[in-house]
Amino acid sequence: MGVSAFAGMTKRESIKTKSMDPFLLEWLNILVRWGHLVAGIAWIGTSFYFVALDLSLRKANAMPQGVMGEAWEVHGGGFYHVQKYVSAPPDLPPNLIWFKWEAYLAWITGFLLLIIQYYIQADLYLVDPSVMALTSWQAIGISVGSLLAGWFIYDQLCKSPLGKHTGWLALSVYALIIAAAYGFSHVFSGRGAFIHVGAFVGTLMAANVFAVIIPNQGKITASLLKGEVPDVKYGKIGKQRSLHNTYLTLPVLFMMTSNHYAIITGNAHAWALVGLVVLGGGIARHFLLRHEVGDEMGEIAWTIPVIALALIGAMFLTQPTQGPALAMKVTDDEAFAIVKNRCSACHAANPTDATIKQAPKGIVFASIDDMKRYAKQIETQAVRNHAMPMGNKTGMLQEERDKLGAWIQAQ
Repeated sequence: MGVSAFAGMTKRESIKTKSMDPFLLEWLNILVRWGHLVAGIAWIGTSFYFVALDLSLRKANAMPQGVMGEAWEVHGGGFYHVQKYVSAPPDLPPNLIWFKWEAYLAWITGFLLLIIQYYIQADLYLVDPSVMALTSWQAIGISVGSLLAGWFIYDQLCKSPLGKHTGWLALSVYALIIAAAYGFSHVFSGRGAFIHVGAFVGTLMAANVFAVIIPNQGKITASLLKGEVPDVKYGKIGKQRSLHNTYLTLPVLFMMTSNHYAIITGNAHAWALVGLVVLGGGIARHFLLRHEVGDEMGEIAWTIPVIALALIGAMFLTQPTQGPALAMKVTDDEAFAIVKNRCSACHAANPTDATIKQAPKGIVFASIDDMKRYAKQIETQAVRNHAMPMGNKTGMLQEERDKLGAWIQAQ
């Protein structure tokens, strides 16, 4: 490694040594991630239920005034009779249940997780100098600014004349997400880019609840308490944003779990992959919704080839690139020296990296036999997808990746 590269790594390391203790950081990560999972399940569950309920409403004879439809359901050994009003009932019941904290807590825990994983450890997980040379604070500023800008643009699109045309609005929001993905993939590391697409979409969804759906329900409630007839537009706007949320749910879940797979986060065409995920996930959600409310397969069969094409497209984009030529001869000692220099700061019995207490996934490179045992993981993570070293913190060169690939192919 050259003197300049070594100096750059030392500067980055000096930032990390001042960070929180890795043991405490790991436990914070576990607890907040657990809370995020629980809140997310609760939010997604209520969202899925109410959208499906809304689509299953049917007209019936002798319904109370103002009721637009009703549904009969069976669950847990009991029967439920649910009615939905166009705006609100004439008299507001005292035991009204509000569904909002599921969304609020999901976003709050998600943002805390973003801080713990990607802000505190920005130079490890968020910044990749080979993509864009940023300081930790610059990367964090771009992150926060992009989430705020994304909500502002989306909200204005919904309030514009486009908001009255479902198809055009959907295309505009789709384009906004792809544009965000393109920007993130040219600023952050692969992992940082994908998690930020998830955070971007998740922020739109949570803000829909916080800034639109709940306030509109509050206006309806206030009108009822004053003895006034509520304006039906508030209910229509809330339904529009709620529908957006449910169609974005499956894509955002994919983005949030993408960091477990280097073939996703290390992809050179990340923005296009995001487009396929949003398309396929949104259509899959449509299929599940319509099937759940009783649509015949003939009415929704068109969704199956669209989902399949999106999946095939994603698999095509993520297929491995051609590895280095077998003609390159690399000895065991050469390969081990590369791994020792570039990977053993983390993957050792006693890691020397200040941010790591235990070797990730228990993988330790102490000998040639260890390298042979984990050869496929090395090929996937370091040779083909460049996911490791994390944020290329140790400055692994392309020539070194090629040598590792040739050594692995020769085994």
